[in-house]
Amino acid sequence: MIETFDYVIIGAGSAGCVLANRLSASGATVCLLEAGPRDRNPFIHIPAGFIKTLVNPNLNWLYKTEPGLGTAGRSIATPRGKTLGGSSSINGHIYNRGQQLDFNTWGQLGNRGWSFEEVVPYFKKSERRIGYGDDKFRGRNGELLVTDVTEPDQVSDAFIKGVVNLGIPLSQDYNGAIQEGVNYFQRTIFSGRRISAAKAFLEPAHKRKNLKILTNRHVTEIIFDKRTAIGVKYLLGGVEQEIHARKEVLLSAGAIASPQLLQVSGVGNPDLLNKIGVSTICALPGVGENLSDHYGVRLAARVRGVQTINERTRGLRLAAELTNYLVFRKGVLAQSPGVVLALCKSNKVYDRPDLQVIFAPASYKEDAAYKLDNFPGITIGSWPMRPESRGYVHALSRNMKDKPLIQPNYLKAEADQQLLLSGMKLSRQMLQTPELAKWYQEETTPGKSLQGDDELLDYARKHGTTIFHLMGTCKMGPSYDQNAVVNDELKIHGLDGIRVVDTSIIPTAHSANTNAVTIMIAEKASDMILGNQPLPAVTL
Repeated sequence: MIETFDYVIIGAGSAGCVLANRLSASGATVCLLEAGPRDRNPFIHIPAGFIKTLVNPNLNWLYKTEPGLGTAGRSIATPRGKTLGGSSSINGHIYNRGQQLDFNTWGQLGNRGWSFEEVVPYFKKSERRIGYGDDKFRGRNGELLVTDVTEPDQVSDAFIKGVVNLGIPLSQDYNGAIQEGVNYFQRTIFSGRRISAAKAFLEPAHKRKNLKILTNRHVTEIIFDKRTAIGVKYLLGGVEQEIHARKEVLLSAGAIASPQLLQVSGVGNPDLLNKIGVSTICALPGVGENLSDHYGVRLAARVRGVQTINERTRGLRLAAELTNYLVFRKGVLAQSPGVVLALCKSNKVYDRPDLQVIFAPASYKEDAAYKLDNFPGITIGSWPMRPESRGYVHALSRNMKDKPLIQPNYLKAEADQQLLLSGMKLSRQMLQTPELAKWYQEETTPGKSLQGDDELLDYARKHGTTIFHLMGTCKMGPSYDQNAVVNDELKIHGLDGIRVVDTSIIPTAHSANTNAVTIMIAEKASDMILGNQPLPAVTL
């Protein structure tokens, strides 16, 4: 017998967890399908455990991009979460909403209801901000705990002071009215534990009798009756099964899997569908196109006369840190990988930031998979906030178990190359301020021998990496936009009974980390799905 629910949600990442909570709270019957296991692995919940989860095939899809000119012919490892909470269970904990310009641009592209003033109430709805913030912009009663760094260190303090003396303002709240400036990160960590979307939104809802959470179910196809989605097929123990939706199928599998699943189900560019042997149900050439991601480069330096995370996580010091964490939920194991955030202008005449910079009192071995250096070190990374390069995600077969082709075309746009160079040069200035001079010893990567633009850009191509912010592959836009996949209610153009709700709907490159905006999208989508009136816009 085929089970039927009002709503079937594909993917228990940040968006899927919010949808499951809000829709089941309305009394509707909801089934949430997740390809991965439950979030019981202890490294998920220990903030520093990201080093383990980013390479764990049980919790991570471990995608790789296609080689490209912008990466000097390298494939780039592209982690995506495969467990309850999705990528919010393996990410770097950073809560960064983005700039007003991001959302106003969405509205200017013809997407009604998505301006900054209109989305702020949905950011506030999900958030429980603990710390400073103007309540006009910040939420205090939501499920997602957002906190400040609780254990500042002297190196990070000095870095912030040095950056301020370079002319970059101290940020009071980069998630408030003004996004520019430098300060410690705001994180989704509370009492030394990760606050994933599963922890925040599923845990309070999982006992509801009208919500069914099914893990280890890999969805293989969306079922259509002509042009109406009526359910999905999924694998359980190698056996294909079906589940049906009375009202809607909600696709929240992320910027890689969402377009792939549409393609294998007959929605996309007919030429691609024909190539993989799938009959076209709805011709939408934009499915899988418009892929955007942040591509960054890190610089590292050796320091002296001060302890960094490198030494604190070895030998007897690591044993002390483990005890500190187990007893007090404090220390390096309770920290996020990045500690300081700077949102900067590459040119002071600009009216808004175009570079994001992160700093950590730790350094990693060059091209090693998250392995710390054997000496005291610090790291700074930078990237263009709104890259112009665009790529694509294409299914290579009709089998969802076959990973798709992922080509972000990093650094294809000349503007991205020049802005990345600006970020690398600014990073060097930030590491060599008088405030850091007492500890700074030497740049270890890329090293002071590389000075020319061509040398630095060559280094960026050979050693840069994804910042894990893939978006845009099911672009939101009006029907006259040939690359648009969904409308401003997130319904797929030309189809009924199905919406896409995740980062793939973001129409332009988002200037920030993507977890916060994904949760906001799902909050707003929940009201749309339930037919609720939108929350009142803020007045600026």
